Amino acid sequence: MNKAVVLLSGGLDSATVLAQALADGYTPIALSLFYGQKHQRELEAAKAIASYFHLQQHYILTVDLSQWGGSALTSPHIAVPTTGVNPAIIPPTYVPGRNTVFIAIALSLAEAKGAEAIYLGINAVDYSGYPDCRPEYLQAFQHLVSLACKVGVEGKPPRLVAPLIHDRKVDIVKRALALGVPIELTWSCYQGGEKPCGVCDACRIRNAALIEAGRPDLVT
Repeated sequence: MNKAVVLLSGGLDSATVLAQALADGYTPIALSLFYGQKHQRELEAAKAIASYFHLQQHYILTVDLSQWGGSALTSPHIAVPTTGVNPAIIPPTYVPGRNTVFIAIALSLAEAKGAEAIYLGINAVDYSGYPDCRPEYLQAFQHLVSLACKVGVEGKPPRLVAPLIHDRKVDIVKRALALGVPIELTWSCYQGGEKPCGVCDACRIRNAALIEAGRPDLVT
């Protein structure tokens, strides 16, 4: 079977993308990263999801972006917002350069392992327009992939696959349910507690979508 690297954060989106890669016929190689996030609880979720889907390869790397902060997810000096989503601004939960760093590492892994695709859970709809979740960003990075590695210049660059990029969160929930994703194992909360806070942007968006999809039993 052909291989695909899947960036697996442990959240609903990345778990759904993992299931989609399996449904698309790939053997997934999961990649999770500790980047100094307050909600490192998501890495435990990533391990549980990888185990649930019986993955043979799951890499967990440390790239500590918290050393310079700049985000509510990595800096103790910036609070995670809990007053609701404001679609008119890029929220303080944006992490400078995070997806660029992550995809570059995934590209290295894909080339080393001979994977023909890199699956990403990025989504342009529900995350207030993060710059590194937009279609134009993905297109530009795909061009970079064709220039930045041996397999790229040889004409066989790994494809960047973002199945959820245009989906609403409720659409992602429905896809997850259809693909058999264990939603109860995923972790979306931006806070660092043992239980989801229910009031950060990620919790609000997730819970609203679960209710809209008819699964209030999964609300946390």
